[in-house]
Amino acid sequence: MAGRIITVAQQKGGSGKTTVAVNLAIALRQAGYRVALIDTDPQGSMGRWFIERLGRVGEDDDLEFSTSSAWGASYESDKLKKRFDFVIIDTPPKIDSDLRPALRVADLVLVPVASSHVDLWATEGVLDLARREKAPVLVVLNRTRPNTRLGAEVAEKTVELGATVAGAQLANRVAYAETLGLGLGAIERAGAGPARDEIAALRDEVLAACD
Repeated sequence: MAGRIITVAQQKGGSGKTTVAVNLAIALRQAGYRVALIDTDPQGSMGRWFIERLGRVGEDDDLEFSTSSAWGASYESDKLKKRFDFVIIDTPPKIDSDLRPALRVADLVLVPVASSHVDLWATEGVLDLARREKAPVLVVLNRTRPNTRLGAEVAEKTVELGATVAGAQLANRVAYAETLGLGLGAIERAGAGPARDEIAALRDEVLAACD
């Protein structure tokens, strides 16, 4: 059976795309899945994370990293899904024709949305483009602050846009930034219990959506 392709996309920079992508990858890897990562963002944050990881934990034949142009994402992902259970594509923070190949091949598009109206407004373009490509979307509320009116409003407005919102939310936690800089996933960090639980819940939801 061919692997599943998950594209992480958001128009606004700083939404946490790379954080979501690498944490999901490590959570899937810990669950026994073979995972490939593709970085199409020229900023290269995922590549820097992977280099840090190699230095810290060494190579893993079942966790692969590659880079690609935005237009090459469909070719690269099609090649990798023959060998891996999941292929996760990290995309640049923009919405234009370059993003279409990564959306077109996706079995699921994850759209991180931070708890702000600005991030929510930026999401509309992604959702529209994903609909045109007939790609299923799961919005992930990221950097949330519990029990705030703003967070509730953003979640409500996201649903009004016709998007499915993940039940799992990622709170605004230092653990995510710390582990990213170390080449790790939050699920691997002792003492990062709440973050580990959030990522595990997101992983399980993604697995259900891809089933």
